[in-house]
Amino acid sequence: MTIQWFPGHMTRAKRQMQEAIKTVDMVIEIRDSRIPNASKNPMIDQLIQNKPRLILLSKKDKGDLQAIDEWIKYLTNETTLVLAIDFLHDNVIEIIVKACKQIMKAKIDKQISRGIRPRAIRAMVVGIPNVGKSTLINRIAKKKVTETANKPGVTRALQWIKLNKDLELLDTPGVLWPKFEDQEVGYYLALTGAIRDEVLNLEEIAAFAMKKMIAEYPNNIKDLYGIEVQDNPYEMIEEIGRVKKLIRTNNEVDYKRAVEYFIHDLRDDNCGRITWEKVNDQTNK
Repeated sequence: MTIQWFPGHMTRAKRQMQEAIKTVDMVIEIRDSRIPNASKNPMIDQLIQNKPRLILLSKKDKGDLQAIDEWIKYLTNETTLVLAIDFLHDNVIEIIVKACKQIMKAKIDKQISRGIRPRAIRAMVVGIPNVGKSTLINRIAKKKVTETANKPGVTRALQWIKLNKDLELLDTPGVLWPKFEDQEVGYYLALTGAIRDEVLNLEEIAAFAMKKMIAEYPNNIKDLYGIEVQDNPYEMIEEIGRVKKLIRTNNEVDYKRAVEYFIHDLRDDNCGRITWEKVNDQTNK
């Protein structure tokens, strides 16, 4: 299955961001801690060029903590600071302001040494759809400044938000890229709801997810559904249908409903903490 999805508003957003990047000091990139590589938009690297970057791995409460720690070490470098954060429960204002000051410290110190009073740091906030960007903006602004929804493509325009005397944020729409060269990337994005279901083959995605869970999180399956784990992902999904009594009148499992049930459990985090991508997956490619 080849997934391609690039609505017109994303093309406009990309052009706007290319202009706006000239006005900011740094970039705050939000990625999903469950898919730290797949939730990276490769266009962002081209866009921000050599700007300092803070990567926030969102939804920390939903990911595998050990895997998240490995990703933090892997992604951190001289110009990039990486933090995992729970946008709903952590003290996001304190964490983000402190991190931005740390990243911009050399420039701020240089201004002070020249007798220049540093202005507020200006940071562009970027991220693909459904990584939690609007939730973060609303939380730090302490009021609903952007619409949120558990679906992609909600934020459509750039807007400035003055956080405090130290930090100003430029919120941007969630932007995907035109084509996923790696099919797995499309699957991961589909699993977390970054792509609208209307363009997806849910049966393929469910089978992909089940195969990964059999290999890496078998106990999560047993704990939730109370079934024995076997190697065939399709038979596992069918067994879920039987356990949940998703049966047709001829006593056969309604496989389509079983797929939807399983996908729903994954997206509602009923299957426990999962980070779909591992650092080793990248280093072994």
